[in-house]
Amino acid sequence: MEDGVTIWFTGLSGAGKSTVANLVKERLQGMGRRVELLDGDEVRKNLSSGLGFSKADRDANIRRIAYVAKLLTRNGVVAITAAISPYQEIRDEARREIGNFVEVYVDCPLEVCEQRDVKGLYKKARSGEIPQFTGVSDPYEAPVNPEVHLHTDRENPDQDVELILSKLADLGYLSREAAGAYNEDEEALVSERLKNLGYL
Repeated sequence: MEDGVTIWFTGLSGAGKSTVANLVKERLQGMGRRVELLDGDEVRKNLSSGLGFSKADRDANIRRIAYVAKLLTRNGVVAITAAISPYQEIRDEARREIGNFVEVYVDCPLEVCEQRDVKGLYKKARSGEIPQFTGVSDPYEAPVNPEVHLHTDRENPDQDVELILSKLADLGYLSREAAGAYNEDEEALVSERLKNLGYL
């Protein structure tokens, strides 16, 4: 059985977590991997409907996601989580709990997230309709040392997917061939060609 792993997306609302997570899911399924996506909104509805947005409730929500991800991971599934998960301490707890854990920081400036806000959540947060909204009236603690750091205001989703797959291959969760990356011999050939063309 192939090793399971949890790919833990974190970032502000509107940063692009769900978009990239869904693309990664599709790519991994195309490689024949068993994949489950635990999307923040879906989890809130089905696992954490009674929870609010206090720090204690947010932490409880993340613990529930981590528990499900741990069960999936230890059974050889790739568990993908896409929840804001704003606090470093609880993400670190999830990492310890799960073990095979790849943190993906979906970094995007707040103003860009607000421009993308099709649900109007930031507008409601600014007007006070939504209290304790991450990035506006509640803090977001950016990861200190994530395995993958995306910049979704500068990269397109396909580039972000390639970065994630490459890191999964680096960490041994995917074969290089499956990830579409070069092996060492191929890298040497590509480098040689680029040198001959004057690019390196």
